[in-house]
Amino acid sequence: MTPGGGDGGPMKDCEYSQISTHSSSSPMESPHKKKKVTSKRKWEVFPGRNKFFCNGRIMMARQTGVFYLTLVLILVTSGLFFAFDCPYLSDQITPAIPAVGAVLFFFVMGTLLRTSFSDPGVLPRATPDEAADLERQIEIANGSNSGGYRPPPRTKEVLINGQTVKLKYCFTCKIFRPPRASHCSLCDNCVERFDHHCPWVGNCVGKRNYRFFYMFILSLSFLTVFIFAFVITHVILRSQQTGFLNALKDSPASVLEAVVCFFSVWSIVGLSGFHTYLISSNQTTNEDIKGSWSNKRSKENFNPYSYGNIFTNCCSALCGPLSPSLIDRRGFVQPDTPQPTPPSNGITMYGATQSQSNMAAATPLLQSESSINSEDLRLPGKTSISAPCATLTLGQPTPPPSLPNLTSETGLADMIPLKEDLESHQFLTPEEAPSPPGMLAIGSPMRHSRTMHILSLASQDSLHEDSVRGLVKLSSV
Repeated sequence: MTPGGGDGGPMKDCEYSQISTHSSSSPMESPHKKKKVTSKRKWEVFPGRNKFFCNGRIMMARQTGVFYLTLVLILVTSGLFFAFDCPYLSDQITPAIPAVGAVLFFFVMGTLLRTSFSDPGVLPRATPDEAADLERQIEIANGSNSGGYRPPPRTKEVLINGQTVKLKYCFTCKIFRPPRASHCSLCDNCVERFDHHCPWVGNCVGKRNYRFFYMFILSLSFLTVFIFAFVITHVILRSQQTGFLNALKDSPASVLEAVVCFFSVWSIVGLSGFHTYLISSNQTTNEDIKGSWSNKRSKENFNPYSYGNIFTNCCSALCGPLSPSLIDRRGFVQPDTPQPTPPSNGITMYGATQSQSNMAAATPLLQSESSINSEDLRLPGKTSISAPCATLTLGQPTPPPSLPNLTSETGLADMIPLKEDLESHQFLTPEEAPSPPGMLAIGSPMRHSRTMHILSLASQDSLHEDSVRGLVKLSSV
């Protein structure tokens, strides 16, 4: 039975709670827990007016109605040809006709989809920091500090193969466009080596898909001529057997095919010839329409991009290396403000400020795994504590001992009580020293002489006990 009335007592409510520095619900840790960030892909936040499919693998313009019309015309015309004309032509002439028609059809569809679903060479827009730096350079070049107003220069001149080329500033993309680049008003993008925006393929035609566009219109010209020629052959062979009117009645699909091919072959073949001329001279549709390298401008005006040889120009446009996409539409968006958490002595600290770190370094109770339990703390001025005195574990700094004055009547054994005595005795503050000794006789085996020496020891060590209590209160803040 310990002094103070056992385990349950009114002083139990005044005990200090245990301090744990490794709890997951620490007040320094909870406001700054890591949050799961869902990264977006770049095509989801793309600023241009484009549509994406298959997780960004397919890139098209928003106006795709004419593209679907192109698909329907090609599929319907070719389907009717293979269904109604090829069986008769295969029996009457040769089975190679449907085979050649199938090869042309698949080549046309492959090049069409490749042109429509790919990145034409979109240039990435400037970041806010890059745009601000560019505007600052323009102001410096304009001499904004000087008196008077001068419009900022929005063009730059570069020399390409002895020819001066002007680079225009794009107010939407906040960049100086490279040579041969232009801004598409429908897609709202700057496209490298911009040729034109083709609604029939539902995409811009630029550096990265121009060769596929040319092969599409060239192969479509061959397919259209091929179907038109053999449809007329089919009708002529049938008219020789049953008459012209009966031939039209027996094969009405051939009439529809002939009408579609007749009205489309001229535009398709003419477009193929025009782009053949552009490739042979290494020009774009945009440059040809604007007359950028026309001899009418000046005698010394020439195309700096031409190799001077038709064969070399064609090889450069059709067989050169395909440049990679610059927008990386399937890449992940990088966070604007990364938040690194540098480790401190191998331990990661979340939300701990410098003052808290210094406090933890100065407080021994925050650095040790072992802590003093609430039941083990002896507080001055309390009449009872329902637990024995606890000794500090090895590695924790202890207060420097304060020894009382030795007298002839007091021995070393009387001054330092044994472990058994420490488990049962009670320290008293100087305020309780004048109290009658009868209070200590209740439930305590200590003698009066031993009590007087203990009182002397407690009165001199009260400062150290107050310091320990102050550390506990500081660590609980």
